[in-house]
Amino acid sequence: MSTETTSPIDNAMGKVGSSVDFVRDKLEVFEGDRLGQIGLAILLVFVFVGIFARPITIDFLNITIPGLAPHDPTERGIGGRLESPSAAHPLGTTDLGRDVLSQLIVGTRVTLVVGTLAAFMAVFIGTNIGLISAYFGGIVDDVLMRITDIVYGLPFLPFAIVLVAILGSSIVNIIAAIVLILWRSTARVIRSQVLSHKQRPYVESAQAIGASNVRIMYRHILPNVLPLAFLYAAFAVAYSVIAEASLAFLGFGDPNMLSWGKMIFEVRTANAVREAWWWVFPPGIAIMLFVMSVFFIGRTLEKVVNPELRHQE
Repeated sequence: MSTETTSPIDNAMGKVGSSVDFVRDKLEVFEGDRLGQIGLAILLVFVFVGIFARPITIDFLNITIPGLAPHDPTERGIGGRLESPSAAHPLGTTDLGRDVLSQLIVGTRVTLVVGTLAAFMAVFIGTNIGLISAYFGGIVDDVLMRITDIVYGLPFLPFAIVLVAILGSSIVNIIAAIVLILWRSTARVIRSQVLSHKQRPYVESAQAIGASNVRIMYRHILPNVLPLAFLYAAFAVAYSVIAEASLAFLGFGDPNMLSWGKMIFEVRTANAVREAWWWVFPPGIAIMLFVMSVFFIGRTLEKVVNPELRHQE
């Protein structure tokens, strides 16, 4: 009989190693997938721009990292009114003499914050509702799915406009409006996956040895549906960015924060859509590239959820 015992440190290192192997295995899907690589590269560029858009001061090191935006995006009179692109202002200026390139760079940060936070919260809520609903079934399933049906009946834009009009135009309320609608799709899909997993032998074995419901749901079932949650998180990021841009374009964006949608809104209110092409196209192209990159990544992640797609290529 072996007398060797495993220390807690060895256990922890083993779990970290298995997690690293799991992530490495999933990332291997990007190898050989050109669209996924392009999407990842574009997204990393946006992340870099968003992080370093404005100067970053690290107090304990007493250093300041300069920002990528050449000017203050809200400062008036940096250039002339509606100047076309030049060496001084590569993307021209606005009707108030603001630098368009600086607005585009700073707006990237808002887009990343809204897209990431809204997607994370929506998928977190949807995954938990789908998991709990499918695992317990019965009246719990009926109540949660009827709530999901009600949310499915709510059109996003009218609901978001009413909510923002009542609570006020702030970035927090905009994210809340997106999350309150966006979780429904994840909940439905995760529920269907959990319904198939709860009948499998590994769940029955866990129940037989007396594992608690919480442990079975989050320790045994959740890891098997996480790839699907990641896939929906990728698409949720794209949807959140489009939703924020739509609200900002309609004039319901946060007045204190600059986003790509707000840039297009300001072009429209300044009646400069036909005149200042350099003010219209950059935020529109940025939105298109960001959504396209996330879609490409989501398309690649879909092969993790459905390995048969790898063999069809």
